[in-house]
Amino acid sequence: MGLSLEKVSAAAPGLVSLYKSAQVSLDKAGLGGIRAAVYLVLDRSGSMRPFYRDGTVQHFAEQVLALSARLDDDGVVPVVFFSTGVDGVAELSLTDYRGRIAELHEAYGHLGRTNYHLAMKAVVAHYQRSGAVDPALVVFQTDGGPTSRRAAQEMLCLAAELPLYWQFVGFGDPEDREFAFLRRMDELPVPARRPVDNAGFFPAGRDPRRVADGALYDRMLAGFPTWIDAAGAAGILPGRTGTP
Repeated sequence: MGLSLEKVSAAAPGLVSLYKSAQVSLDKAGLGGIRAAVYLVLDRSGSMRPFYRDGTVQHFAEQVLALSARLDDDGVVPVVFFSTGVDGVAELSLTDYRGRIAELHEAYGHLGRTNYHLAMKAVVAHYQRSGAVDPALVVFQTDGGPTSRRAAQEMLCLAAELPLYWQFVGFGDPEDREFAFLRRMDELPVPARRPVDNAGFFPAGRDPRRVADGALYDRMLAGFPTWIDAAGAAGILPGRTGTP
């Protein structure tokens, strides 16, 4: 599913290389024929300032947009910016993506703390309002653990009843103890806490731009096929019994 190479080339020639890398990773994961919405959640806590300033977040957003072009046919990624609360909800599109992240980031003003659960609620609300029936891949970027850890865990467990898969991506030192919480989130027990394993985590390092596009997509999609099978078996994805 998704947009054709011709359409991407016409609308966003600067994303063609990323689009092709995403296609290779999707095919390797057995997801070449699937249709899915893609969401992007971006951390605006104070420690994220350098990643916005040097273009790292913009680059990452372009990688996610190119992946979305392969999975969905609208050429648009809803973007949720969060810190202490939800700073803003916007869109990134094939026809309006250059410099878009810096523009939005600057418009939202003060950087705050890190509350995952409020951003997660915003994604759930957007998905439910959209009336979508296809699964959704939520790429959730952060550089540290949340202020309210219990609320984040509870929200993840509640969201496990919905066709949403949460792929957490950490910016910063892979050994930072801040990421220990995300590893625990990834390991919340099934079925004791949630009906299916609906989340994954990987650290992208101190300079995520140094991660090759193909390697990033491989890691971003690593848990998605298994979740699709599990969610289909659990009735969370009606009419779907396994990976295409």
